[in-house]
Amino acid sequence: MQEDFLHHIWQYRKFAFGKLLTCKGEELQILHSGHYLQQAGPDFFNAQIYIGNQKWAGNIEIHVKSSDWYVHHHENDPAYDAVILHVVWEHDTNVFRSDNSEIPVLELKNYVAKETLESYLSLSSAKSWIYCEKDLASVNGFVLKKWQERLFFERLERKALPMQQHLLRNQHDWETTLFCFLAKNFGLNTNGDSFFAIADSILFSIIRKEKSEVENLEALFFGRAGFLREEKQDVYYLNLQNRWHYLSDKYQLKNVFIEPLQFFKHRPDNFPTIRLAQLAQLYHQQDNLFSKIIASESVSALYSVFNVKVSDYWQTHYQFDKESPKKRKVLTSSFVELLVVNTIVPIQFSYAKHLGKEVSDDLIGFLEEIAAEKNVIIDKFSGFGIHAENAFDSQTLLQLKNEYCNNKKCLQCEIGIELLKK
Repeated sequence: MQEDFLHHIWQYRKFAFGKLLTCKGEELQILHSGHYLQQAGPDFFNAQIYIGNQKWAGNIEIHVKSSDWYVHHHENDPAYDAVILHVVWEHDTNVFRSDNSEIPVLELKNYVAKETLESYLSLSSAKSWIYCEKDLASVNGFVLKKWQERLFFERLERKALPMQQHLLRNQHDWETTLFCFLAKNFGLNTNGDSFFAIADSILFSIIRKEKSEVENLEALFFGRAGFLREEKQDVYYLNLQNRWHYLSDKYQLKNVFIEPLQFFKHRPDNFPTIRLAQLAQLYHQQDNLFSKIIASESVSALYSVFNVKVSDYWQTHYQFDKESPKKRKVLTSSFVELLVVNTIVPIQFSYAKHLGKEVSDDLIGFLEEIAAEKNVIIDKFSGFGIHAENAFDSQTLLQLKNEYCNNKKCLQCEIGIELLKK
């Protein structure tokens, strides 16, 4: 038995509340079960009840056992002095407030229907992947759609939080924050943190000043990444090395530790050298990138903004000193879509929130233009009858699995609540 199930039972009145008696045999009537605020202190606030002929207004505390009151040291906490009823599954001891007055107790197990308990046990019993996998496809489509919208914005809030924290550190320089988080996503999962550190260690004012020459941007990025420390005969390498020494002296760039960039297990087009060269080309070509992204009303408009290839040298190289067959190495549509999901939509959301604008439908529309991600989680849900038609769907399913299913939050999930109703 879990407390969250008891919260669910109390909140939705999933018990025979018509003829209740306290553990001392006093008649109990519930006028208002209270507000479930999920914050510090008692579980339900501002409830109203009758015990006998006496009306009480105050808070409700819920535990599996009465003795949990002492396990949690509520007897010494004044925040619990306004508790008017202790609701438990099993009553094993009397409980008292800090002034030694006894708190009435309702033992719920005497009033919960066998079918309700069986539904809960069925939902919470271990399955191969998620608890509700056998019943997931039976959930009402309207309920699922509304829950997906909430999941989407929960995930968006989580992605936007580091951006908002970064903005506080840089006095709300949106171009700087966009640069750092674009860099992070150019680095993908393996090199993302290192790419972010590279971008964060170079003032964006320097990028603005040096962007007219793509070699200067490449020198800054490759130099910061530690790629220009060796002795090589490659002419282009020596050019970047000289530029890096000049620029680092000019701008007094301090030494910072950057985790070494990884090539292992990457396809050549995802080598950090190529992604840094593409990032340099993007900022060489585009002025006021943040404004263009905010003004974009469709994913197709963003394809043109991110229509960049690498410089001539990198069309015939994947690493310094190693020539390869010529390839333009453009940013693919799938890579741009990755940027949209992980950087562009979160920063659009953050900016709209900053301005107090409502853009929920626009952001959902952005992701509905993009194909769903392909991974094990999305495939598993598809096998249970929940299909991701686009990136909005797949993002919500990732949030559902990672934040609810993995943490067994069935009773905080609208799908779990809907299944218990059945």
